[in-house]
Amino acid sequence: MWEIFEHWHLQKRFQRLPEEVLKRYEKWKDIVKISGPAGLRLIKGFHDELLRGKWSGYRSSRLGLRYRVIYRIVSRKIMVQVIDITAHDYRRK
Repeated sequence: MWEIFEHWHLQKRFQRLPEEVLKRYEKWKDIVKISGPAGLRLIKGFHDELLRGKWSGYRSSRLGLRYRVIYRIVSRKIMVQVIDITAHDYRRK
């Protein structure tokens, strides 16, 4: 079983996201809790991928045509840390 830790600023972001994206994020969390990031790669709709450049070490999964969840694996079988849900804007702040 995997644990998911969400960055503190996500609570504000959830209020502005479309309901469809929130539902897809909940499904994403269910998959990660049960089978971890490897389970995401089995479902092609999420297009789970490793990021490069400034986001080296992080991963991205699609939550729709426009929205992505950015996360990283902190411990190999224990924890996933969700950093952001973004409208495909990968600039680091």
